[in-house]
Amino acid sequence: DSAQSAIVVLQRSISEAIAPYTRLQVKMLILTALGIAIAVAGSIFTAKRITGPLRRLTEIAKRLGAGTYEGQIEIQREDEIGELSKAFASMRDGIANRELEIRRLAYWDTLTDLPNRAQFAIMLTDAIAQAGQSNSACTILMMDLDRFKTVNDVMGHRFGDALLRLVAERLALQLPNGGNQLARLGGDEFAILLPDTNIDDARRVAVRILKALEVPLSLEEQTVDLGAGIGIAGYPAHGADAELLLSRAEVAMYAAKRSGNEAVVYDAILDKVSQQSLSLLSELRAAIDGNQFRLYVQPKIMLETGEVTGLEALVRWAHPDKGMIFPDHFIPFAEQTGFIRVLTRWVLDRSAALCSELAAQGVRLKISINLSARDLLDLDLPAKFAEILARHHVESSSFCLEITESAIMDDPQRAQQTLEGLHAMGVDLSIDDFGTGYSSLAYLKRLPVDELKIDKSFVMNMERDADDAKIVRSTIDLGHNMGLRVVAEGIESEAVWNILVRMGCDQGQGYFMSRPIPSDQLIAWKTQWLPPHGTQEPDAAARLA
Repeated sequence: DSAQSAIVVLQRSISEAIAPYTRLQVKMLILTALGIAIAVAGSIFTAKRITGPLRRLTEIAKRLGAGTYEGQIEIQREDEIGELSKAFASMRDGIANRELEIRRLAYWDTLTDLPNRAQFAIMLTDAIAQAGQSNSACTILMMDLDRFKTVNDVMGHRFGDALLRLVAERLALQLPNGGNQLARLGGDEFAILLPDTNIDDARRVAVRILKALEVPLSLEEQTVDLGAGIGIAGYPAHGADAELLLSRAEVAMYAAKRSGNEAVVYDAILDKVSQQSLSLLSELRAAIDGNQFRLYVQPKIMLETGEVTGLEALVRWAHPDKGMIFPDHFIPFAEQTGFIRVLTRWVLDRSAALCSELAAQGVRLKISINLSARDLLDLDLPAKFAEILARHHVESSSFCLEITESAIMDDPQRAQQTLEGLHAMGVDLSIDDFGTGYSSLAYLKRLPVDELKIDKSFVMNMERDADDAKIVRSTIDLGHNMGLRVVAEGIESEAVWNILVRMGCDQGQGYFMSRPIPSDQLIAWKTQWLPPHGTQEPDAAARLA
């Protein structure tokens, strides 16, 4: 009939109903906690695995920064950390090797593998300290090679470097046993430390070294002769400081080179000489800038006719305090220091100006100018002289450049190259002081020379010395046989003039005709000049007619 409904009532607790779900929730919480714990443990392990090696690498980097390169990097892994540790090890080794190389370059000479100046100073300081403790002595030798720069310029730097190595080997063989140390200070300078050695023993070592250098060195089918100047200084006699001893040994070395004495022991007087030399060099430079030099001339005469045919240009120094200074007092020093090139250029310029002035007055004379050994090493000299001639509008044929035998033989190959350049310009060339050098006649024959000048030491005494007269006659004959003009210098009497005329000498100069005179007095002197009886200059004959 009507719809019927039924109501069912379940009587059970909620707790019992949800108990399975509660157990599941607990299990999930336990699993979550375990997961978190495992994750934390894994993170800690991973962090330690990464940060531990990084900390060790950081400590290694700090040690590298402090200059400590010892110890191994004990991180053996095949991952990125392992690669980083290998890179650190490579960097450490590279830095260590570069630092060793830098230290070697700072204290050792790479060319000869000898200690350099800095290392030698350290060794000398140690030797002085040991000598002080044992109440003994130590000495040093400092040496500078002769003629090395010339060899280096001519043969090239590669040849020069090989030659320095040969010199180092030869020097090492001369050192006595017992801690002696050879060093190269730079260029062609060497030093030798002799511990527990007095000055007399050091002198004997120096003599042995000089004798060893007398034997020519053979290199690349070339034979090279080298000498040396050696300075000696010792503790305690000359100082108790390494730099002071080195300085004083250097002063003695340059004194040896200046004087030609091959081994010189330091003396306090040498410091004064060295200071005077520095002062003189400064004064020479000031003399050029202050126009203190004066051009003097000495006439050259045709002996047969008495005609004035030329003049020799000379230099005098009008010092503002010391008065007139003659060449003997400053030319040798100028040659030693290289200032002679500046002085030569001054003489060339003033001589060209004088030639222009004389030509303007209708006077044509050939001007002779002296060149030094250093001038002959200047391969640019022909170009420099050509520029001077062009500036003063004078001809090269109006000049004769004089060179000594010894200057030529310092470097024959380079001298010949310079002389050939000058001769190609049309300049006459003369061998000055002929007979006093040691040159080979075969070599002189190859030089483009036009004139021989007989040294005054033979001419001045020929009236009284038969041997000198024979030398003069032979030189005149030799010069004429070689097609050269022969000039005698040092004529001081009419008797010597007449002897030279009979021998056939072409030209002469000397005090009998004229002392050197200021260049601005030449015209007045020429006007008054009268040759000896029996010879008559054409102009003089016209005046007497």
